[in-house]
Amino acid sequence: MPEKTLQFPNPRLLHDLYCGKEDNLAEVENALSVKLVTREDWLRVEGDDKAIDKVEALFNNLHHGRSHGMIVNNADFRNLLRAVANGQGKQMQGLYEKPLIIQVKNRSIVPRSINQKKYLQAIGKKDIVFGIGPAGTGKTYLAMAAAIDALLKEEVEKVILTRPAVEAGEALGFLPGDLREKIEPYLRPLYDAMYDILGRERSVKLIEREIIEIAPLAYMRGRTLPNAFIILDEAQNTTPEQMMMFLTRMGDSSRMVITGDITQVDLPSRISSGLKQAIRVLKGVDDISFVYLQGQDVVRHPLVQNIIEAYQRFTDERERNGKQEAE
Repeated sequence: MPEKTLQFPNPRLLHDLYCGKEDNLAEVENALSVKLVTREDWLRVEGDDKAIDKVEALFNNLHHGRSHGMIVNNADFRNLLRAVANGQGKQMQGLYEKPLIIQVKNRSIVPRSINQKKYLQAIGKKDIVFGIGPAGTGKTYLAMAAAIDALLKEEVEKVILTRPAVEAGEALGFLPGDLREKIEPYLRPLYDAMYDILGRERSVKLIEREIIEIAPLAYMRGRTLPNAFIILDEAQNTTPEQMMMFLTRMGDSSRMVITGDITQVDLPSRISSGLKQAIRVLKGVDDISFVYLQGQDVVRHPLVQNIIEAYQRFTDERERNGKQEAE
């Protein structure tokens, strides 16, 4: 059986590329039908020629990414392995050879899939970007990272984060507690992302100075928002009226990112989703970009992608059966 030995500059580098996890090497063996043996600063690959080439492409891409500041983690490793196994190694090469890096608080935030890179590129070029896809694809987190990056570079004066409090029907006045206590449960995912990127202490200071504002969508009505980076999260739960209201808040020198999952609408069945309508209405409008993320872009636990794909197969099958019954 053909074999090839991949040589690395030092043992530490090789160790870091597969995160020091024997399970990751086992994943490579299973996904690419090869046998791997690693010692010190080399990795021997046994398999057919095409499989060996894929293993070499996998580690070359990881090495390129790391040399540009990316810290490889298990999710990065498995996402790239999945792409290489599916024949997307060359596409991923551009992602890792010239990664799009956001540097915040002494850490590098790098897109982990081709679609994530397209999403960040769109945010950098367009005034309004819609990021549409299932949970765990990094829609909100990457938008938050881009917003904080723009704030720290003084490209904007303020970051505004909002989402519809649909679980409470936005009738927040009927809930107990002060305003912060009323809205915090519905905005917790935004706080979590911000704390992870900036750190809790720095985030709190910026909120206290009103440089970062987190509020439910209902509190955007009647305002104009200039010189701001504005993120609307969970946009699938806006009504068409709320979506139009939000989009028309945009002021001079502002940018907007709207994120949502059109398969997870929590509105009553009689109410249309503002996000779904916006996709139809705004298609083709200059300076508005729609980026679609898929199950393969999920960056949470590997099981999350499997769960999303299983539900999608179930939904597709149910729709097919429904059409057959109707016919």
